Amino acid sequence: MQRVAIYFKLIEGKALEYEEAHKNIWPEMTEVLDMAGFRNYSIWRQDNMLFAYYEIKNLKCAEKILNDSQIYSQWRKLMENYIFIDPVTGQKEWVMKNVFIHE
Repeated sequence: MQRVAIYFKLIEGKALEYEEAHKNIWPEMTEVLDMAGFRNYSIWRQDNMLFAYYEIKNLKCAEKILNDSQIYSQWRKLMENYIFIDPVTGQKEWVMKNVFIHE
């Protein structure tokens, strides 16, 4: 099982809207995440910084399922209303390197 952590930023003033969207996540979106094999997916917020963590058996397979999903595409487009996108690079999220695990 691969552990993945990413961080990203919210656009100033969009935190409550972002949280509301996730309180009302589409059932079809959670089905796509299940089909892709996401487990223990959680998102944490501190001010405008977000930290997401999930576990996945096959990241390449999961990425293919997500990329082929119209629902996922629509959800990501909706999230662009809330997420900071670097105007130069277009980057929205930054993958973090795991340096320690205690089990």
